[in-house]
Amino acid sequence: MPQIFDAHLHIIDPRFPLIENRGFVPEPFSVADYRQRVSDLPVVGGTVVSGSFQGFDQEYLVAALQELGEGFVGVTQLPASVTDEEILHLDAAGVRGVRFNLFRGGSEQLDHLENMAHRVHELAGWHVELYVDSAVLPQLKSRLLRFPAYSIDHLGMSLDGFDTLLELVEAGAMVKACGFGRVEFDIVEVMRQLLAVNPLALMFATDLPSTRAKLPFNNNDIKTIIDNIDDSCHEAIFQLNAQRFYRLKNQAITIG
Repeated sequence: MPQIFDAHLHIIDPRFPLIENRGFVPEPFSVADYRQRVSDLPVVGGTVVSGSFQGFDQEYLVAALQELGEGFVGVTQLPASVTDEEILHLDAAGVRGVRFNLFRGGSEQLDHLENMAHRVHELAGWHVELYVDSAVLPQLKSRLLRFPAYSIDHLGMSLDGFDTLLELVEAGAMVKACGFGRVEFDIVEVMRQLLAVNPLALMFATDLPSTRAKLPFNNNDIKTIIDNIDDSCHEAIFQLNAQRFYRLKNQAITIG
């Protein structure tokens, strides 16, 4: 099994504010819980992503990154009113991107998406991460094509708008290969099509603790990739693509 950079995980620490979202408040999932869950996997780092239930709180994220240590970075949610100083402070703490949760809310509004994408990239080299159903992508396509760097969660969530997702990936969008228990399409076929247009686009993640997913992450999700995707892509999908995207290692990546 290749080494894993877990490009999408959540830490849910009740010491910090949690916001009810559509009647849902998640169960705690601490750094210790995460470490225990992946103790049998070759995880070498990862990305802590702010969820809808964490709003604009930054304290939990900074604390989680400090506890997780080297190799881990963060993706946060920010209001449009955030100051440059706050962004740079978070960058120094290990934050590398800003998330727009268009699927469940809890983040800044869509109207601020494009301005924020350019602002954080110019200021700190950050990218934007989108939790969005692919069905919405045709409406966003013209904006997204102007973004310096961005990723899309959970393989795009649905096949509606998948042709647009392929176009965006061909143009440079990154896609997280995670949340397999959230979707109802052929995971393998979707990954193969995405790799066909850009072999450097996929980033594996556990999506732990899989809040609100119909099926939580299972180690067999890793086996699905290993058994069905060409061996020459494994190291890139499981580790190198994400480390490059999150600017952890300046590596030249080749496929095949």
